[in-house]
Formats: sequence, structure tokens, C-alpha cells
Amino acid sequence: MNTLATMLLSALPLAAGWVVHVWWLGRCLNTARRDPLTGLRTRDGFSHRATALLKDPRAVVVLADVDKFKRINDTYGHAAGDALLKAIADRLVHHVGRSGVAGRLGGDEFAAVLIDDHGTAGDLLAVLHGVLARPVDGQDPAVRTTVSLGWVRAADFPDDDLSGLLRRADEAMYAAKLARAGTRRAGIGRLFATLAGRRAGRTGARTDAPVVGVAA
Repeated sequence: MNTLATMLLSALPLAAGWVVHVWWLGRCLNTARRDPLTGLRTRDGFSHRATALLKDPRAVVVLADVDKFKRINDTYGHAAGDALLKAIADRLVHHVGRSGVAGRLGGDEFAAVLIDDHGTAGDLLAVLHGVLARPVDGQDPAVRTTVSLGWVRAADFPDDDLSGLLRRADEAMYAAKLARAGTRRAGIGRLFATLAGRRAGRTGARTDAPVVGVAA
């Protein structure tokens, strides 16, 4: 056996070990970016993928949270609350599809970026709004809630990064909560972003916003 062949054979274990190490690191990184309860991406994992998707002019940023979630935990227990969060996560992933991304930002707050191929984001999210609020299969039917949605087209705010777009979607979502005033009515409405929103101090008015979508 010549010298080159000997060197190659001796290097094989090292190369194999390196490949396994890289694979293991990739697994660890992927696990760290997944929420253990819902399997959705965590804030970090979501932000990484969502930022890439925002390069597509068809991208729509969505923010959602469960209304009065604490009351569900307090009344029916954390197991019921966890089951509800899992169901919402599964439904959100299904509607976002393979071309988009969904994540759990924390607690009962979810975010998504979807690609609106046909310009029908409003219709899609109207359906999603109702689907997210359905009772969980196999769970006490008394465990019911509504889900507030806010959304914004990234193309309408070309100077905004993901953080800015999530803030606008949050303003719309908060407005949806105010508009609902305790009712349970599904559907997508349109609202000029005239509220500064809870993350901007809830003061002042926004005059640079075309329209954002809310579910009320």
C-alpha cells in the first residue's frame, strides 16, 4: 500500500468523527430553537427563518394570542391550557404551510410569516381565526376561548425589519381585542393603524400606515 493510501485511511476516523460532531451540533441547535411544548420554533429560531422570508414581497406577518388564557389555566388546570396551546400550534402550522414559518414567542403568543401567493391573506386569516378558536378534540367542550389576530403585509412597510412589522401586527391585534369587547365574532376586518399600540406606549397616532388586518 502506498503512502498516500495509508494517509487517507488513517484520516478516515478523524473525518468520520468530524462529520458526526457537526451533525450533533446541528441537532442541538435545532432542538434549542424548538419549543418543547408545541414543537414550534422559539423566538430565536422563528426570527432567523422569518427574516429570510421577508425578502419575498408576498410575505405577511401575523401575530396571535389566546384571549383570557390565564383564566383557562386557573379554571381548568395547566394540562388543559397546554393542550390548547398544542392544538393552536398544530392548526397554525397547517395554515401557514411549508412556504412559511410559525413560532411561539412565549406564553400564549404566537407569530407567523406566510407567503400570500394569491393576494388573499385576509380571507385566509379569517378562516384561520375561526379555526384557532375551535375546542380541542377530546377535551372538555367548556374549555373555550377566542384568539386575537393582527397582521400586516411586509411590502407595505419596506423600511421595517421583522421587529417593526411584529410591532405593527401587535398594534392591530390589540385593536382587535378592544373592538371585540367580549364578543365572539370571527372574521377579518380592516383598520388604519391609528393606535400607537401597547409596545409603543399606547399614545399618539400612526400616519405612515396604509392598512393592517385584524380579526375582531
